[in-house]
Amino acid sequence: MLYQALARKWRPHNFTEVVGQEHVVKALTHALEAGRMHHAYLFTGTRGVGKTTLARILAKALNCEDLQGANPCGHCLICREVDEGRFIDLIEVDAASRTKVEDTRDLLDNVQYAPNQGRYKVYLIDEVHMLSGHSFNALLKTLEEPPPHVKFLLATTDPQKIPVTVLSRCLQFNLKRLTPEQIRAQMTRILASENLDFEPGAAKALARAAQGSMRDGLSLLDQAIAHCGGRLTETGVSAMLGTVSREPVYGLLDALADGAADALLAVSAALAEFSPDYQDVVQQLLAILHQVAIAQWAPEAARRDDEAERILELARRLSPEDTQLYYQIALQGQKDLPLAPDPRDGFEMLLLRMLAFRPHSAEAAPRIVPPAAAPAMRAPADAGIREPHRAREVTRQAPNPAASEASPAAANPVATSDAPNWPRMIDTMNLAGMTRQLASHCLLRSLTEHACELVLDPRQAQIHTPTVANNLENALQKLLGRPIKLTIRSESLNEETPAAAEQRTQAERQREAELEIENDATVNALKDMFGAQILPGSTRPLDSHENSR
Repeated sequence: MLYQALARKWRPHNFTEVVGQEHVVKALTHALEAGRMHHAYLFTGTRGVGKTTLARILAKALNCEDLQGANPCGHCLICREVDEGRFIDLIEVDAASRTKVEDTRDLLDNVQYAPNQGRYKVYLIDEVHMLSGHSFNALLKTLEEPPPHVKFLLATTDPQKIPVTVLSRCLQFNLKRLTPEQIRAQMTRILASENLDFEPGAAKALARAAQGSMRDGLSLLDQAIAHCGGRLTETGVSAMLGTVSREPVYGLLDALADGAADALLAVSAALAEFSPDYQDVVQQLLAILHQVAIAQWAPEAARRDDEAERILELARRLSPEDTQLYYQIALQGQKDLPLAPDPRDGFEMLLLRMLAFRPHSAEAAPRIVPPAAAPAMRAPADAGIREPHRAREVTRQAPNPAASEASPAAANPVATSDAPNWPRMIDTMNLAGMTRQLASHCLLRSLTEHACELVLDPRQAQIHTPTVANNLENALQKLLGRPIKLTIRSESLNEETPAAAEQRTQAERQREAELEIENDATVNALKDMFGAQILPGSTRPLDSHENSR
């Protein structure tokens, strides 16, 4: 038996088998079950999403001798003939090759005659937008007042070229691009039915390359089976597609998480040996960073992925701020790659930019500055990348022995004879975002050589997530210069947390500012002369956040 392409062999034969177009299937099945069928349907959408397939299934359902609900039975004579392309009452026309008005008139000459075998005579016109203006005019009258035994099924990839007079006489259904997950799931079912061995990463790469088209995806699957000799591997599929497998991309992110420039450039050099498309590499970086961001905020959603372990590990090692920053740099860097003198150079600069602008980069920045004359260095304002929540400034200064001897507590808020100063520790760690929120709503209960215990206000339990706690633990380790195990427990607090103290201080200063304005002689004179009023909420302390921006 001759081999049949997978796209033809696995074409859906009923509404149940259609993938990813539930909104269209639901409308058609309801109309069939209720017996409320329109005389003209227009299916639009990009290539390979199921326009012609749905039209053929609808043609079968309209004429099936043993309809199963809304699904054609697939066993009666009419269903078999439609599947084999020889049902006499289904007239399929390729408008791209029959654009002349004479062709359309010849087609419509037989509209008035009753069907030979089925209940309806069905005209399926593919790529209908290719008809000429005169052809549309010839079709228009029949579309407006068709005989009761005729149904028109039109399909197009470009509905903008169809006259509005034709569009107004059709029920229009817009078919969506399929998601990579939908295409991959269908490929997995097909490979299992065909008894073919495959790696999950191979199916995922093919689904991404299909770009929303099931037909394109199955054509690529056919090509990959031939290329890989029957067993689909991620390496083989990547070689066929001219893309890079995900393993070296994970290697790049591992090096970024470690802040290791040498390892980052080593992985890039290994990638360069395969002459990759660097735009594709950046696309894969973006895809993985997107999954990492999801894992940091919704771990359960990430666990459904085939590469969940790698994703969750990266989510633990990268802070949410780093993840967002890397994603933004990669997204903007795509535009710059074509401008680089060499694609590899542009790609490596993109990676080094991620290291240069990462939060807390001052500690690892590879700068050599003489201690006696170390200037203040600031990231350029027009660099296009800004660290969230605070200005990015790095200052290297020579140590001042006299100041260190005079005030050891100023250098290290933990190195005091009394209990460690937790609010000052928070400020010294330069925390930001949710990490600072968590620390500020805690009290320090104990701090030993290798352990730190914090107590959290139970009313703020929602900000205690594994990712945020891990960020705080890392910050503590950097501050103390040694491994620290952080424990956070919730209990009712009788003492004031740093957050509560800050709120109280702000409230006191706000009240002082309001009293100062109320007692100001000039303000009172204006109130007496013009009947002026002080708008509630308009008074702020001079050095408040709102006035310091």
